[in-house]
Amino acid sequence: MTNVEEKQFTLSGEPFLQLRHVSKRFGGVQALENVDFEILLGEVHALVGENGSGKSTLVKIATGVLQPETGAEIIIGGKKVTFLTPFEAHHLGIHVVHQDLSLFPNLSVAENIASHFYLEGFRSFVDWRKIWERSTEVMEKLGVSLPLDVEVRKLPIADQQLVAICRAIAGYARLIILDEPTSSLTWKEVNRLFTFIRGLKEQGIAILFISHRLDEVLEISDRVTVLRDGKKVGTFPTRELDQSKLSFLMTGKKLAFTRDTRMHKVAPEVLRVENLSRTNQYRDISFSLRKGEILGIIGPRGSGRTEMALSLFGLNPPDGGKIYVEGKEFRGESVQRAISLGIGYVPENRLLQGLVLDQSVENNLVITVLKKLLEKGRLLDPRRKQEFARQTVKDFGIKASDVEAPVRSLSGGNQQKVVLAKWILTEPRILILDTPTHGVDIGAKESIYQSMVELTEKGLSIILISDEEQEVMMVSDRILVMKGGKIVEEFDARSMAEEDLRRKVRE
Repeated sequence: MTNVEEKQFTLSGEPFLQLRHVSKRFGGVQALENVDFEILLGEVHALVGENGSGKSTLVKIATGVLQPETGAEIIIGGKKVTFLTPFEAHHLGIHVVHQDLSLFPNLSVAENIASHFYLEGFRSFVDWRKIWERSTEVMEKLGVSLPLDVEVRKLPIADQQLVAICRAIAGYARLIILDEPTSSLTWKEVNRLFTFIRGLKEQGIAILFISHRLDEVLEISDRVTVLRDGKKVGTFPTRELDQSKLSFLMTGKKLAFTRDTRMHKVAPEVLRVENLSRTNQYRDISFSLRKGEILGIIGPRGSGRTEMALSLFGLNPPDGGKIYVEGKEFRGESVQRAISLGIGYVPENRLLQGLVLDQSVENNLVITVLKKLLEKGRLLDPRRKQEFARQTVKDFGIKASDVEAPVRSLSGGNQQKVVLAKWILTEPRILILDTPTHGVDIGAKESIYQSMVELTEKGLSIILISDEEQEVMMVSDRILVMKGGKIVEEFDARSMAEEDLRRKVRE
C-alpha cells in the first residue's frame, strides 16, 4: 500500500450511499478487504483502479447483486439496509448505466425511458399517454431533445446513452453509476455527455463515474476513490491529482515509459500507400512506413481511419489507388493475401473480432499458427499445442489461471495481450493495431507499449490507430491526423506539443 494518506475534503451534499467494512471473497481470492466508501448527493465521484482491483465487485455490492461478508454495513439515504437486493437498490434510487446500455433496441425512445413502470409495476395494460408525458417531463428537466417515437436502435450510440440516463431519472434515480460511459463516443459526444453530467450534479444527483481514461476522470470528477488489489488506497480531491499521481496511486509504482522517437529515414520502406480511396469512407490516402517504425494515426471516430486499415488487411477492398508491400503490389483483395505478405491486424473490437470468447486461451493463441503445429500426417499433437500455448502466455506476460480457461475469464488487458500475441506469432513484418489499449488499465497500457517497442527493435513496423493524443505522442515516430476521410496533416512526433496536437485533432 502507498504511504499517501487519504485527504479530508468537504462537499456540500449529504451522504447518499455509505459502505463500511466491506469485504468479499471468492474461493481463495480476496476481491475486497475492509473497504469503506461514501458518495454524496450532488457530486461526481470517480472510482478507479487496475483490472482486478475490486471496482466491479464494489459496484455489485452497492447495487445488491452480491452480498458482502459478515460485518459490512450498507447505508442508503441515512438508513441501514440489512439485505440489499437489486430490486431494492433500484427502488431506493441506485441506477446503473452499463457499458452495453441494456436498452430495448426494438422499442421507442419513450418506451425505453418509461420501461421501469411496467417492469416493476406488473401492469397489464400500457398507458401511452403516461409514457409520453413522463418521457417528455424527464427530457425537459434534463434539457434533452430526442425523438420519442423512434426505435432506439436507430439512434447514434451517444443518444442511446442519453436514453439510458433519462430512463434512470424517470425511475427517480438519486445515484447514477456510469460504467465506462465514454468508451464508444467521439470527443464531441464526450463533451456533450460531460455537460449533461454537470447538469445532473446541479440537480443534486450523485454520479459514480468509472473509467480507465484518467484525463476524463480528472476533468469531470470532484473526488476520486482508488482501489488496488481489493483494498482502498484512499479518497482524494481531484484538484490535488494529476495523471502521474493517479497512476502511482493505482499501481503503487511510477510508470515511466519512454521511447527513443528517432526517425527511421534511413531504414528501408516496407509499405507505400498511394492515393487510396473507397467511396463514402476515405479518399486520396498516401503515406509510407519504414522498417522498425511506429506510425501513429489519430482522428475522430468516423474519420475513415479504421476503414482504411481494413483495406490494408484485405477486408475492405479499395475503389482506387495502390498499395505496395516491400515493392509488391497488393490490391487489398483478401486477408489471405495480406497475411502472406506479412501483414497482421489487431481489430478495434477485440471481443467481437479478435477473440472467440467461449474458447480457451490456448485455442485463441494457436488459431493463427495451427499449420506450424501440425505433425506428420497433418495431425495436431494436443500436448505440443498446450506446451506452445503455455510458453506464449509466459513470453507475453499474460495473466491466466490456466491456458485451458475460457478467454472471456481474463481481464481486458490480458485479453488484448492474447489478441496481440496470436498475430505476433504469425511473424508479420507489418502490424496494424487499431486502438489496442481501448478499455484497458494504465498498467496494461504500459505493458502493451513496451511490447510494441520491443517488436520494433526486432524490425517489425507498426501502424498505431489511437483516440489518445498522449498515446501517439509517447509511442510514435511520425503521426498522421485524419479527418473527414482524409489525411490532413503529417508531422514528426517530436515536433509538436501534446496540447497543440489535441487542438488540431479536436477543433
